[in-house]
Amino acid sequence: MIKNYFLIAWRNIVRNRVYATVNILGLALGLTCCILIFLWVRDEKSVDNFGLAGKDLYIVYETYTADGHTGGMYQTPMHSDSVMTSSYIEEVRSSVPEISKLACYTTGYELPWGYPETLQVGDKTVKLDGARAGEDFFKIFPFPLVEGNAATILHDLKGIALSQRTAVALFGSPRAAMGQRIHFQNQVDFTVSGVFEDIPATSSMHFDFMNNWEAQKRGMVNWAGNNFITYVKLAPGSDPEKAAALMTKYLLTAMGPIKGVTVRLGLQKVSDQYLYNVFSNGLPVTGRIEYVRIFSGVAVFILLIACINFMNLATARSVKRAKEVGLRKVVGSSRMQLIGQFFGESLLFAFLAMFLSAGFVILLLPAFNSFTGKAIRLPVGDMDSWLTLLAIAAATGFVAGSYPALYLSSLRPVQVLKGVLSFTRGSIFVRKGLTVFQFVLSIVLLIATIVITRQTDYVQHTNPGYDRENLVYVRVEGALSTGAGYRLFRQQASTMPGIAMIDRSSETPHSMNFAVTDPIQWEGKSRDAQVAFVPASVGYDFIRLMHLSVVKGRDFSRLNATDSMDAFIVNEEAVRQMGIKNPIGKWISAWKKKGHIIGIVKDYHTRSLREPIKPVVLDVKEDLDFGVIMARTRPGQTRQALASLATVYKRINPNLAFAYQFMDEEYQKMYNSELITSKLSVLFATLAIVISCLGLLGLVLFAAEQRTREIGIRKVLGASLAQIVTLFSINFLRLVVIAFLIAGPLGWFFMNSWLHDFAYRIALSWWIFALAGMAVGVMALLTVSYQAVKTALTNPVTSLRSE
Repeated sequence: MIKNYFLIAWRNIVRNRVYATVNILGLALGLTCCILIFLWVRDEKSVDNFGLAGKDLYIVYETYTADGHTGGMYQTPMHSDSVMTSSYIEEVRSSVPEISKLACYTTGYELPWGYPETLQVGDKTVKLDGARAGEDFFKIFPFPLVEGNAATILHDLKGIALSQRTAVALFGSPRAAMGQRIHFQNQVDFTVSGVFEDIPATSSMHFDFMNNWEAQKRGMVNWAGNNFITYVKLAPGSDPEKAAALMTKYLLTAMGPIKGVTVRLGLQKVSDQYLYNVFSNGLPVTGRIEYVRIFSGVAVFILLIACINFMNLATARSVKRAKEVGLRKVVGSSRMQLIGQFFGESLLFAFLAMFLSAGFVILLLPAFNSFTGKAIRLPVGDMDSWLTLLAIAAATGFVAGSYPALYLSSLRPVQVLKGVLSFTRGSIFVRKGLTVFQFVLSIVLLIATIVITRQTDYVQHTNPGYDRENLVYVRVEGALSTGAGYRLFRQQASTMPGIAMIDRSSETPHSMNFAVTDPIQWEGKSRDAQVAFVPASVGYDFIRLMHLSVVKGRDFSRLNATDSMDAFIVNEEAVRQMGIKNPIGKWISAWKKKGHIIGIVKDYHTRSLREPIKPVVLDVKEDLDFGVIMARTRPGQTRQALASLATVYKRINPNLAFAYQFMDEEYQKMYNSELITSKLSVLFATLAIVISCLGLLGLVLFAAEQRTREIGIRKVLGASLAQIVTLFSINFLRLVVIAFLIAGPLGWFFMNSWLHDFAYRIALSWWIFALAGMAVGVMALLTVSYQAVKTALTNPVTSLRSE
């Protein structure tokens, strides 16, 4: 019997090719969206998910409250010896018996900036991303080792672990790399102690080499600075909340009290840190998981739209199928058999659509990977994924075929064989309701697309308060780490082709991601006042180089010999938070230096526009051994400027590889998530509207079949083509208007909630909703008009012949 169901279904497909093509195409488009989103969500959830190996693996986060504000971050305070020593780890373990293993992690040689570093082997010099970690790192994280042992790979302070790719590039093979010497940063030699497999794309960590944290003897940080990430492996069955409480107790005992600041530690599963990486009220409760939820919902809604299309197209053919149903009932078919037949047809449609959508996915996946920044592959060997896709196809077939099966099987044979086929108000209401539902989803998606696209464009192109165009920066390292080396670089590079100006900063203006409270004092400060300043030590020309605006006072100047010793410049937000009136000339104390505020600059953004502007305090230090050197290039002369910088750099640092970053490109990276979301929204909203119009086409076809004779009579009585098209169009445009009235408030609610994550955002103007409604209305009108014209042009003799 089941074979017979599918045989009849196949014959109906062959006999009605146009209907079948539209139906299968609609389902295939919906399934394609669903599969692409399924693969994207699957990839997102795989990041930092180590399965059973990561069951008891946690990242430590800090929740702090200061000046009435509660925040949180993954960075944790540094030990007072400025080094995460073995003795310190043993102290934590003894204080927190729940901890089985503990390892710190950070990137880059100069904490906490994390730039690529130079490795030299013979005449080979490369610049790669490195990391520092505690001895237990490879015992905690299940990164496979090609050579070496997890227990000893980071034990030797003079040892260095390489990725497989790096080992091959430098030595030809992982085995040949073992025990070999590597000259690091033109300063120290390391011996290769192990080789690990290349870090997979599913890890949020990315490094080409790693050495032991204790080899870092810079003495740059202390308890006041949060500079590294701590990972812990708990003993099986341990309570993470209890472990976090004991860690907090140890921290407060070791660190001592800080006036006006409360601190506590918490533990979060490593498998959650990528998706839940945005803090709210000091806790990591949101982040990329919001996009996962949004697009998972979009996948379900688009699939529902495709299923509704199937229902409408199937009922549109009910007049043609009615006599078939009547004859089958007369010859003895039960209603259950008819339901089985129609479900068989819908399942066949669904599996054919799934086959077609698989082809679409194969064709679209490279482009999809390109604009999502992913490297998604089809899970050919993953049985669970195939079973999931088959389940989606089967569910689609059942949902899509449910209404047609129940409706057509309920027709009475006596009426349909007499040619009397009437439809109740309830059945008509259901079909129109489904169409309205389709357009509600489409309009909401289009509203979301417009808002997300405009907000993404806004954050990318809004002036952050400084000029990021034609700005290049290189890392301070090697001979540049001395004041004399920096001044020589500035002197020589400033005269080279393409260079307009050179200056320096302890950090790049767009990534000042840490703040300090306790070291900053100022005139008139109340006892309990706590302001989290964003600090930067800069050169004399920093204000002019960045095109910042001095609104009061003056800029730093080499003509004032004391500026490097006792001068500070703050921004407007710092003045507001300090509560100082007439701040010029008031004293301020920071980093064991007491001086006076000589100028106030207009506020500028030091972080993403998701966050409000932070209070900034600047001082002059041209002899720092860390940070970046920034070069303002002349417009249209970027190539000459880069060549000039490389020439001077290699002259001063002959044994270090030259590397540079463009400020505007680094700035754009902060909004990668929004940019990808914008692109996905455009794609899926477009497909949703196309699929919805296919559903509307089904309803129009249904109405045309029902009103064929009516249209014939109207034409005989003198109705024009325009009148008949208007008659059709008005009825269906009413459905779009109803959908718009429902979708408008829903779109406003969802997008207003999404925009609340941004401190600086666009306004939800009325025209956004009007544009979305009009766009969907025009698409619907074109769809309706095409079929209405086709029906109106039918010869009335044909439609009235049976009369």
